[in-house]
Amino acid sequence: MSKNLYLSRLCDSELILALQSSGAVLIEGAKWCGKTSTASNVAGSVVYMQDADNAISYQAMADTKPSLLLKGHTPRLIDEWQVAPVLWDAVRFEVDQRIERGQFILTGSAVPPENVTAHTGTGRISRLLMRPMSLFESLESTGQISLKALFNGTQGDVGAESALSIEQIAHVLCRGGWPASINRNGLSGVRMAMDYVEAIINQDVSRVDGIEKNPERVRLLLRSLARNIATTATYQTIKEDIEATDISISDKTINSYINALRRIFVVEDLAAWSPSLRSKSAIRTTKKRHFVDPSIATAVMRTNPEGILMDFNYFGFLFESLCTRDVRIYAQANDGDVFHYRDKSGLEADLIVRLRDGRWAAIEVKLGNKQIEEAATHLLALKAKINEEKMGEASFLMILTGGQYAYQRKDGIWVVPIGCLKD
Repeated sequence: MSKNLYLSRLCDSELILALQSSGAVLIEGAKWCGKTSTASNVAGSVVYMQDADNAISYQAMADTKPSLLLKGHTPRLIDEWQVAPVLWDAVRFEVDQRIERGQFILTGSAVPPENVTAHTGTGRISRLLMRPMSLFESLESTGQISLKALFNGTQGDVGAESALSIEQIAHVLCRGGWPASINRNGLSGVRMAMDYVEAIINQDVSRVDGIEKNPERVRLLLRSLARNIATTATYQTIKEDIEATDISISDKTINSYINALRRIFVVEDLAAWSPSLRSKSAIRTTKKRHFVDPSIATAVMRTNPEGILMDFNYFGFLFESLCTRDVRIYAQANDGDVFHYRDKSGLEADLIVRLRDGRWAAIEVKLGNKQIEEAATHLLALKAKINEEKMGEASFLMILTGGQYAYQRKDGIWVVPIGCLKD
């Protein structure tokens, strides 16, 4: 991608910082999420391991003298390094020899099998996770409400207004945050997610560990994960979904397939938050099912914006997944992680953002405005349950919506359209 056409990513500054502090940086993430473009923007030279004209020569070099592939202006970008896993140890060794920062950038859209590298790279190779684009990065969120400002208590009442209608949210959800599809309209904008899913089913999920997988079972598994998106569906639920089609599958196979999908950054479940509470209450620890981008769910279900607008219940789950993607990207830019909360009483919060310094915030996701009061009640009940002496007081409470206007309620809760949020 031309640097003139490059849309800035929130991880651009993370990459610069990582290069200033480490000898090498590994950028991991789903295929087509923009890793190569981002890395190329700062690279001094590049070697594309999957370049059809040179792939055989590069592989031969990696097998005989991998250091040859490391020669070039720094930072030296090695794209899809996992094609030749020996390069990991070669980079680690070269970083030790040069004793300089910012020497290499590695990009990879798959985690290689365990034990293919002799060393972890700790202390030499910094890791950076990259996801598809958030709505702020694709210039579809106004960014008038900042996660950082909310945590710092400096977010003013700016009268923020989202430009996204419900129909447009349905479109960006089905299109996804894939950089190559951002400026495409209609079916061409949605097509990339469909192609991505077919590549997963027919090639990528088997290639990652060299174990051949039944494409029909992979498709049925993806459909079950899509149907159960943003829920805590168990393996038993997934198994029953698949076997309803008269195709049998074992728990071991489901686990193997999901691990493969995780290693190619397709599946990214949301872990549960376990805070200190004022009184004893069993906290559910089951993860919520999510893809790295909600467009994977719509593509595997073979639906489109018009289709999800006809099913507002499912649209709500997909919208939660869209918000999860964006909040994860914004939280990472603030050195934070994202979780969900649910206890035995049924009290839940869709998203908990926890920064490394211990500050936290709770977010409920509601597509429409009718459920705002219910969401506010949940958030205030959660706040009352938390042991603030141990956890600290919530930096803010938020209801993330598909609506138009952002405002702060009298009870202090922020109501924010996803089309107004940024890092």
